[in-house]
Amino acid sequence: MILAELLALKRTDDAGLVGQLTHQLRALMAGGRIRSGAVLPSSRSLSAELDVSRNTVTHAYEQLAAEGYLRVAARRRPVVADDIGERFAKAASKTAPAPRREAVRKPSLSPWALRLSDTDWPLSYQADFRPLRPGLADAREFPHEIWARCLRRSALRRRFNEQTVINRPSLREALRDYLEVNRGVRAEADQILILPTAQAALTLIAATAIVPGDAVWTEDPGYPGAAAAFRAAGANVVGVRLDNCGMMRMREARPPKLIFTTPSHQHPTGRVMPVARRTELLTAAEPGKTWIVEDDYDGEFHYDSRPMPALQGLDREGRVLYVGTFAKAMTADIRLGYLVVPASLARTMEIAQRHLGLIASVHVQEALASFMADGHFLAHIRRTRRIYRSRRDHLAAALTRHLSEVLVAEVPPGGMQLVARLKHGTTDRDVVSRLGAAGVEVRALSSLAVERPRDHGLLLGFAAWREAEIGAAVRIMANALAGKRAVRG
Repeated sequence: MILAELLALKRTDDAGLVGQLTHQLRALMAGGRIRSGAVLPSSRSLSAELDVSRNTVTHAYEQLAAEGYLRVAARRRPVVADDIGERFAKAASKTAPAPRREAVRKPSLSPWALRLSDTDWPLSYQADFRPLRPGLADAREFPHEIWARCLRRSALRRRFNEQTVINRPSLREALRDYLEVNRGVRAEADQILILPTAQAALTLIAATAIVPGDAVWTEDPGYPGAAAAFRAAGANVVGVRLDNCGMMRMREARPPKLIFTTPSHQHPTGRVMPVARRTELLTAAEPGKTWIVEDDYDGEFHYDSRPMPALQGLDREGRVLYVGTFAKAMTADIRLGYLVVPASLARTMEIAQRHLGLIASVHVQEALASFMADGHFLAHIRRTRRIYRSRRDHLAAALTRHLSEVLVAEVPPGGMQLVARLKHGTTDRDVVSRLGAAGVEVRALSSLAVERPRDHGLLLGFAAWREAEIGAAVRIMANALAGKRAVRG
């Protein structure tokens, strides 16, 4: 038995690689595929076969040993416990369902929770990781060994007397320097909050800035996670239409409590908001009454010119809250986000962060600070920027070559995905379903509408996919949509 062939790890799974590996090994023992007394591969051998870091396998083995399923010893391969069959048999008998006596009553939930099943957020995808899923970095291009060394050093340097500091000064300072030079963000280190995800940053903003009934403007179509966070706080979310410059200004409307925008690369269209429109947006936000949330989710990846500085850097009145993430610049497994807040909000926001439990791992923060200080972060960005640009161009060319009769690709100046508009009044959700059945995973543009859907098209990712994978996916699309018997080239 080759153990690696029985395991299937997905780098995009929310459970993480360690959690997946631990669960799958436990399940193989419970099902009898791994028997008592079996000797498992070494962490070095299994990590190589699975193409994951050695720490991932080591942590999974240690967890199973702590639960009593494995025996581990220095310089020896792990051995499955002798009583493993009896252990799972007893556990199964204890968890067997009791005879049903009455119908399960419907739980009493909040109005927000009752609406969750009617939403498509988080975005629903197939379990398999398939081209051309949008919004993902290519984990295969990430320097995992360097990152593993940073994590190990962080764990060994643990400072017991500093565990109350939830936003690590080393990472705050590294981020401040990086954002000032590369994104034009103006802030002191204590204005930066480190959070588990960028979505956690939106949750924190919603909890501190929104009163139920407040109006919030978001781009339409736009990022659905923002609308979800603000609606959860009781906001009245209003979709604002786009033009070629991004979010349009609603001149006749009463100013909202909050405006959410993605000016560097509008999500999902990739349009860049010019300086004149950014100035208009700042003018529309009266200091102390209207907040602007700038989500710079993939601002590192600009290909055709120098990236435009962040909207936050133009603000002189403390109106902009700047949200960023490492999930795009690095890999989806490293989900840390950050929030740059106006100085007037820094203390309140950090207290709220503690109250809501939105605290990121100290070890990961310290490792990331080291990764940035040693120059690995910028080196990775520069390298992947070249790779992703080439992949963008390859996808655009392939779509033009094979599918010009069906759709028109809009090539963005940056980002990790592009929009392809459908011709002939085709409904995008039907197309997405057909492509999914054929093995290509894309997103319907209409599913990102805040108000009534007006736009139909496809959102296609290119960053996570190599050129051969992109070419194969486009040929599958052509066969599925253009009715061609065989498309080659």
